[in-house]
Amino acid sequence: MIRVGIGGWTFEPWRTTFFPKGTPKTKELNYASRQLTTIEINGTYYRTQKPATFQKWAADVPDDFIFAVKAIQFATNRKVLAEAEQSVGFFLNSGLTELKSKLGPILWQFMGTKKFEPDDFEAFLKLLPPEKNGVRLRHALEVRHESFKDPAFAKLCKKYGAAIVFADSPKFPKIDEETADFTYARLMGTESKIETGYAPKAIKAWADKAHDWEGSGKKKRDVFVYMISGAKERAPAAAMALIKELA
Repeated sequence: MIRVGIGGWTFEPWRTTFFPKGTPKTKELNYASRQLTTIEINGTYYRTQKPATFQKWAADVPDDFIFAVKAIQFATNRKVLAEAEQSVGFFLNSGLTELKSKLGPILWQFMGTKKFEPDDFEAFLKLLPPEKNGVRLRHALEVRHESFKDPAFAKLCKKYGAAIVFADSPKFPKIDEETADFTYARLMGTESKIETGYAPKAIKAWADKAHDWEGSGKKKRDVFVYMISGAKERAPAAAMALIKELA
């Protein structure tokens, strides 16, 4: 299945460009999850949440809705990734498995200064378990340094079944490699002057690309596409336009 969404659901401009007038803050996730098919939780990057919070979020969205969860920065923003075991464990034990079937990929985002060091990166990948508390864990890696445009990096991710995030931004390397049974894309090119963020031609092109990522036949793959950054106020409209184009 191809899922399309945004990062978070709390953003002041969305209260005039996305949410119906007068929507209480407590109802924003409820509304957003019924217009989109996935949301990337970004708040977990800055601090861990409580199990009860994950439970509340899961209860507030439709049964077939999926969250991606951005891993805490203390696990990835470090010189030696092999030393991240405690931070990784702390994050994975924070309660995110309370999302149960609504837990999608976990996004591990690395600093733009972090270079590809094969041994250290493999040590980090070994810290990422395939399941927790009976819930499957899928891992997506967003790297931001040109040194990762190395066949050895893709080979390493494939070995551990981790997806390489496709980032649509001139600031970061575009790595379009199938290394897992799903694709994770973050599109960062929305423009404020365009009501739907991307022009209709671009929306169609992204829909075609999403279908390419999905594949066909028995080997179809899950695809997660998020409208992130760029003209953030246009992200929901861009996501909904893509969902409509994919229909």
